[in-house]
Amino acid sequence: MTEEKNTQSTEAPKDTDHRDTPKASAFKEFMGANWAPMDDSHYEREAVADYAAARRAKISQLFPGERLVIPAGPLKVRSNDCDYRFRPHSAFAHQTGLGLDHEPDAVLVYEPVEPGAGDNGSNHEVTLYFRPLAGRDTDQFYADARYGEFWVGPRPTLNEFAQRFGLRTKNLSELEVAITKNAGTTALGGVNIRLVRDVDLSVDALVDTSRYNTGVALEEADKLDSELAVALSEARIIKDAIEIENLQRSVDMTVKGFEEVVRNLPKAVAHRRGERVVEGSFFTVARAEGNDLGYDTIAACGNNATVLHWIRNNGTVDEGKLLLLDAGVEDDTLYTADVTRTMPVNGKFSPIQAKLYQAVLDAADAAFKVAVPGRKFHEIHTAAMEVLAARLEEWGLLPVSAEVSLSVEGGQHRRWMPHGTSHHLGLDVHDCAKAKAELYTGATLEPGMVFTIEPGLYFKEEDTSIPEEYRGIGIRLEDDVLCTEDGNVNMSAALPRTIEEIESWMERVQNS
Repeated sequence: MTEEKNTQSTEAPKDTDHRDTPKASAFKEFMGANWAPMDDSHYEREAVADYAAARRAKISQLFPGERLVIPAGPLKVRSNDCDYRFRPHSAFAHQTGLGLDHEPDAVLVYEPVEPGAGDNGSNHEVTLYFRPLAGRDTDQFYADARYGEFWVGPRPTLNEFAQRFGLRTKNLSELEVAITKNAGTTALGGVNIRLVRDVDLSVDALVDTSRYNTGVALEEADKLDSELAVALSEARIIKDAIEIENLQRSVDMTVKGFEEVVRNLPKAVAHRRGERVVEGSFFTVARAEGNDLGYDTIAACGNNATVLHWIRNNGTVDEGKLLLLDAGVEDDTLYTADVTRTMPVNGKFSPIQAKLYQAVLDAADAAFKVAVPGRKFHEIHTAAMEVLAARLEEWGLLPVSAEVSLSVEGGQHRRWMPHGTSHHLGLDVHDCAKAKAELYTGATLEPGMVFTIEPGLYFKEEDTSIPEEYRGIGIRLEDDVLCTEDGNVNMSAALPRTIEEIESWMERVQNS
């Protein structure tokens, strides 16, 4: 019997990627055939569509005769050829009503028209430029690992977005002309471009090149872009009805996350990195019920709770200590909650823990009393600080009186409460951050504002200025608050706040 030669090469092909698809025409023909057609005929209009249209009209009124460019942003590489889950820029999400992860590389363009002749009587016709779904008979369908439906799932079509969100849609391939046509300075008869910068570098480059070619000065360009960013941030200060619904849903899911953490505290205590067990318990709810976390969870036990932005979460969870959990679920609409509770790991506050916690609770209650229409936003912080400074003086910790500490020349109480007591909440956990100071900290509270109230006290183990029994205790109490015509509503009131309520809640959840 003769030996047959093995004619198949054992060497790996050169210059190939592990996800390369075969190039043979037979393979392409086979892959492109026998896929069910997609029904792209009818979609229900989303409830957010009319609200988003009203938001766009308000922005349009501010910039008549100018072209506005708002990118969603591209996919971002996490490592090598793996991307992070996509999340659009918040200004894009607010102006379109789009959530989830459907629109990487999309750009919203406001094209100026005659005043009042635009969408909804505005000064612009607004178009969403978007990379549409590749047909299932195209190579991209199965060969593009970043955008192909075979790899990453279906993308909405231009028609789908138009019907669901009431948006004018065009293929992304038309974007360059849409941005650059007749661009230039108004003084020379061109159209000013305003851009939300540092979102999509390719769009930045396109606009910058157009400006350079048409003689727009860098200083002028920076001013145009900055003013648009501020306006888009300020547009989110007063929430409309559907935004409030989104936020309440996020808060309700967050409450479920806190309950799951309490349920799993025994596992956390038993684990060498119990804070990670806490973090993971909350994350499970965030992904199962919502879109994701609104921000990295702070799961801090003992002295770690005195680190304001503790997100390593690699410490133990110990009996007899307090656990500070600062966490929020991001809804599919991309609106996020931001809630903090500080709870005793063993379910019962010690006398010193209860004493310090009560001071923080009293400060929060004082802040709630002034968080009503007609008061100034900064008064929320002032009210909380007055309570905490008084307690610190009472306990003999302040080197001066509470009155002196609260003065401009003082500030000694801030050693133990260094952060602000309130910030706006919405699509960003620190929402409206680019708003002008007079419309933020200096603003008069109005119905529709949603913000946090979050006083705290942080006594570090290494702080030798305080009694030893205080050291290693960090406490924060944070609620999400809606300003209403009649006062305010605690949107996170379903989570207990008082010492007795927390202890009873923990016992009930762990025994359920």
